[in-house]
Amino acid sequence: MSAKQGTGESYAKAGVDIDAGEALVDAIKPLAKATARAGCDAGLGGFAALFDLKAAGFRDPILLSTTDGVGTKLKIAITANRHATIGQDLVAMCVNDLVVQGAEPLFFLDYFATGKLEVEKARIIIAGIAAACKEVGCALVGGETAEMPGMYSSGDYDLAGFAVGAVERGQALDGKSVAEGDVVLGMESSGLHSNGFSLVRRVVELAKLDYAAPAPFAPEKSLAEALLTPTRLYVNACRAALKSGGVHAFAHITGGGLLDNIPRVLPDTLSAELDAKAWPLPPVFRWLAETAKIARPEMARTFNCGIGMIAVVAADKVSSVTTALTGAGERVHVIGRIVKRPAGNDGTIVLNMESVWPG
Repeated sequence: MSAKQGTGESYAKAGVDIDAGEALVDAIKPLAKATARAGCDAGLGGFAALFDLKAAGFRDPILLSTTDGVGTKLKIAITANRHATIGQDLVAMCVNDLVVQGAEPLFFLDYFATGKLEVEKARIIIAGIAAACKEVGCALVGGETAEMPGMYSSGDYDLAGFAVGAVERGQALDGKSVAEGDVVLGMESSGLHSNGFSLVRRVVELAKLDYAAPAPFAPEKSLAEALLTPTRLYVNACRAALKSGGVHAFAHITGGGLLDNIPRVLPDTLSAELDAKAWPLPPVFRWLAETAKIARPEMARTFNCGIGMIAVVAADKVSSVTTALTGAGERVHVIGRIVKRPAGNDGTIVLNMESVWPG
């Protein structure tokens, strides 16, 4: 056989289906197009996407960027074959981080990697991404679909997201204006969001539970459905709060929980003193703590414990900021105040955990 005749091998025989990839692009083009906004038409197909900041209304903008993933929450989605909401998790984990610094999310790209591309499953996932982008006014401008046989087991996939936002020069939130006496407002989470799922899956395994069975903490739903409740999108509410005035900082409560995230937006001389009695601990967290005997500090460092976003607000602006947040659909609680940092404290104090949280 001559070199010109070849061996009959092909990319498809190696496990990569280019036709499936092209079919997926065709299927998601209208989904992306629906996220078009001022500054970008959200069309797919080019090698890169353009964004016109002037057309978006910015005069002297500073760009901000963020990236994140969904983590091992994906393992539950894969096991249960429930993929419709996982895209919202991906978008929320990125854009909620942008708005913490006062930025308006502008555009989003996703990275979807799998061993064998299943077009309809991928379309469902990306439809969730597009819907979340549309809700927060963020254009879905592109991404990457990687089919990598041998890298991922059958049915497995991974997701990552990349978001870019902008804020006018001098208007970014950096926490420097946070002062002693400021009030801490907490916006309720929708559940676990997208953090701590390696521990959650371990608890499920140790308890010998089936994801198809009723959730012990929400028997009207399957365990998978309850655990897959998507991460809340706080962008519109936070932007409404910013317009009302008096917001000195936001903190997105993700990996590291209440203990590690709030200090990221505080001066080194101050701490957030929270009162665990000030908001309800959702049933999923109570179930986890009781089932696995998770210590209270571990709960506060691993999970959001019912508060997905906090706002640090001037004391005289609490009413107006609360009105803006509730008007945007959030359930808000006054959960604490800013105090001088005690010696040996890392920036967050949670009072009354012992009386209201299992331990």
